[in-house]
Amino acid sequence: MSEGRGTDDLPVEVEDFLLSLRVERGRSANTLKAYTTDLRAYVDWLDERGLVIREADQETVTAYVNALKAGDRAPSSVKRMLVSVRGLHRFLAEETEGVADPTQDVEVPKPPKGLPKALSEAEVERLLGSVTGTDAVARRDRAILEVLYGTGARIGELSGVSLSDLDLDAGLVRLFGKGAKERIVPLGQFAQRALVDWLGDHGRPLLEPEQWRSRDDADAVFLNRRGGRLQRGGAWLVVRQAGDAVGLGSRLTPHVLRHSCATHMLDHGADIRTVQELLGHASISTTQVYTLVSGERLQAVYQAAHPRASAG
Repeated sequence: MSEGRGTDDLPVEVEDFLLSLRVERGRSANTLKAYTTDLRAYVDWLDERGLVIREADQETVTAYVNALKAGDRAPSSVKRMLVSVRGLHRFLAEETEGVADPTQDVEVPKPPKGLPKALSEAEVERLLGSVTGTDAVARRDRAILEVLYGTGARIGELSGVSLSDLDLDAGLVRLFGKGAKERIVPLGQFAQRALVDWLGDHGRPLLEPEQWRSRDDADAVFLNRRGGRLQRGGAWLVVRQAGDAVGLGSRLTPHVLRHSCATHMLDHGADIRTVQELLGHASISTTQVYTLVSGERLQAVYQAAHPRASAG
């Protein structure tokens, strides 16, 4: 028994499900891309075993999850891929009379909760001081690092910032987060200065092309060496190279700077809901992970702050 194939070489059941996500549920392009990738992996796994989607039962789905666990995928990836498979089978069960959902009793793996790998404030200072050149690229890279740490922005949010999103006089920047949700956050003086330096005569104008390829490139705050909008991969590389220069290596990623921004703000007394707003978290439970502290730090704070922590 073989399944009909859609236009993207996927079974028609998958194509119908993806269409439902796009049209009926309004899922974003990035979300649809993730579902497509996950479901293609599932279909390929079934194909290798001579199975089709409608023949999959609970034992089949459990075997698939176990195969994912046995590979080198992170627990969070296994969870996401099962969510995609579960969504597909739930859709088929709802849309087709007599079709059961084989994923209903399959347990979703729980990724282990770990503390965010925040840098120390001294490490951040060393990182932010590592770009010392005066050429246009150095000015750009300094601004990228200052904005990432100063705002807690995601790398994709930073690469998407346009000139119209900046209000340097007020020290504000507009960011577009997941689901195109808009938020306006403060920049801080160091990020402001770095942006003024980058946008000045010896920065961004020196990377501007004679003729813009698109309006989007012309509006971009951060440009690549060819005069186009700096994409997230290019911005990611800027962070990695700066980390390598000060010995942080693989410890440093753009998301670690985001972790560090949130952790340091909370360390200095920021309200958790303020940090939630800054980071653009839909739920405060997502932000609460930053309040987890090591036993050593908790003990140090307690000893310093509680009036009856010691006998004097």
